[in-house]
Amino acid sequence: MTGALLAALLLDAALGEPRALWDRWPHPTILMGRAVAALDRRMNGGTRPLLAGAGAYALLAGGALLLGSVLAALPGQLVDIALVAILLAQRSLVEHVAAVAQALRQSVPEGRRAVARIVGRDTAAMDAPAIARAAIESAAENFSDGIVAPAFWFLIGGLPGLLLYKVTNTADSMIGYRTPRHERFGKVAARADDVLNWIPARLTALAFRALAPGARWRDIADEARLHRSPNAGWPEAALARVLDVALSGPRSYHGRMRDFPFVNPRGRREAGPEEIDAAVRTLWRVWGGAVALLAVALTAAALLN
Repeated sequence: MTGALLAALLLDAALGEPRALWDRWPHPTILMGRAVAALDRRMNGGTRPLLAGAGAYALLAGGALLLGSVLAALPGQLVDIALVAILLAQRSLVEHVAAVAQALRQSVPEGRRAVARIVGRDTAAMDAPAIARAAIESAAENFSDGIVAPAFWFLIGGLPGLLLYKVTNTADSMIGYRTPRHERFGKVAARADDVLNWIPARLTALAFRALAPGARWRDIADEARLHRSPNAGWPEAALARVLDVALSGPRSYHGRMRDFPFVNPRGRREAGPEEIDAAVRTLWRVWGGAVALLAVALTAAALLN
């Protein structure tokens, strides 16, 4: 597992998501999304949406575990390396976040257009600091659930663990919302995603905190618990301290302003492209640390054998 993960991290960093490939073939997460949408259409609409949603999630989870087991039984590690590289998103994430800094340097409207591609909040009225904070928050949260969590579950459960996590995360992103249609139907998927991200979110916060030695873990934990998500606040609060910026805070969803508290409230609120660039560098530093740890583990294992 360690060797396959190391190779996959390097492959993803080198190639990212080749457009020529995904213009011809559907990305695995697209296929997962189609499966979620199909079950939503077929199973959501009865008188017992919670039970129906639990059944839908069971089908998704069972299918992911079965497919992962079949793929894991194939000889060699090429399938493992390729699939892990495809389902990790380090290079894609940093490219999307860095694009916000580049756009913001051109103009605020360009920054709004760029950040709208990576966040779900309203962007039409954002000023430059709000755009920068949104990009940094997206970097923190997506590094946790797009890189750390898939890598963690691959190390724990191989391809079955990886595919279970990814289909759960995909389902949560599609049906895990408190809307009239999905509040009950998507509840099991949303809770499963919370459980699977619990450890990775805190590992991500620990990794960020290592780059901000003056930060107190108690402060990070206290602020993370105020976040609307049980997990997203951890990497956000830790990355905020690495960059010495205040994150989260008030923002608008669907035309309604929400008065969320700031994390690292004593940090600078006038963030800009330079802080986004610093966030990107931080993601690469943590990635580099993970690669180094995996290399050391492989070397130690080889010497012991």
